[in-house]
Amino acid sequence: MSTRGSTRGVVYVHSSPSAVCPHVEWAISGTLGTRADLKWTAQPAAPGQLRAECSWSAPTGTSGKLASALKAWPMLRFEVTEDPSPGVDGERYCYAPGLGLWHGRTSANGDIVVGEDQLRSLVAKARAGEAFAHRVDELLATNWDEALEPFRHAGDGAPVTWLHRVG
Repeated sequence: MSTRGSTRGVVYVHSSPSAVCPHVEWAISGTLGTRADLKWTAQPAAPGQLRAECSWSAPTGTSGKLASALKAWPMLRFEVTEDPSPGVDGERYCYAPGLGLWHGRTSANGDIVVGEDQLRSLVAKARAGEAFAHRVDELLATNWDEALEPFRHAGDGAPVTWLHRVG
């Protein structure tokens, strides 16, 4: 019997070629153990691409499994979030072509949490101001936010699918 708690999150597929959409649904379905039948809509920020999002409910740690499954298609743009749960920080994963996968912990209000060890490492390695600023930007996913922001706005008001992990 698992002692892990349950949480919720969202998968945002910001852009996908139509031929890859069934594979995305298969990856989400396999991770959650329930059929993902997403509602795909046009992505105005990338003509010819589609977007979809789904909310999910599953054990804590599921966001990492979803991100791992989706990064198999390097042409996707996506984000996976996981809400904080008792004793567990929230998480956010971002993927953009050319940047790869970024992962960070999040607070209850969605802010990125930078841990003590990350700060100590930053101070030890980045002595110069510009290097320090660059590393802070990496910790805060600045490049990923800049790359994904046009795709986020294009999805405002789009339909959301709800999925719950089986068993």
